[in-house]
Amino acid sequence: MMETITEEVAELKEQVVKEHILVLFDDNVNTFDHVIELLIKVCNHEALQAEQCAMLVHYKGKCAVKNGELKELTIMGELLADSGLTVEIN
Repeated sequence: MMETITEEVAELKEQVVKEHILVLFDDNVNTFDHVIELLIKVCNHEALQAEQCAMLVHYKGKCAVKNGELKELTIMGELLADSGLTVEIN
């Protein structure tokens, strides 16, 4: 019994992947439409989700727009930054 539990714990540890957060920050340059369009194209947001994130960014100053693995978020972050948005990965 103890051996089975130990093996299961070891398997679970191997499956744990550190999840990161892509954060979008407010600016006085980009339009709502531009931000929404990019969130849909780059982060695969639905239109409503992208609109809600854009509103949160505008009123709160920032919003977590995507969770995931560092490699995936790095690519998304670079695409957003290259399009004029301010982002950070935590």
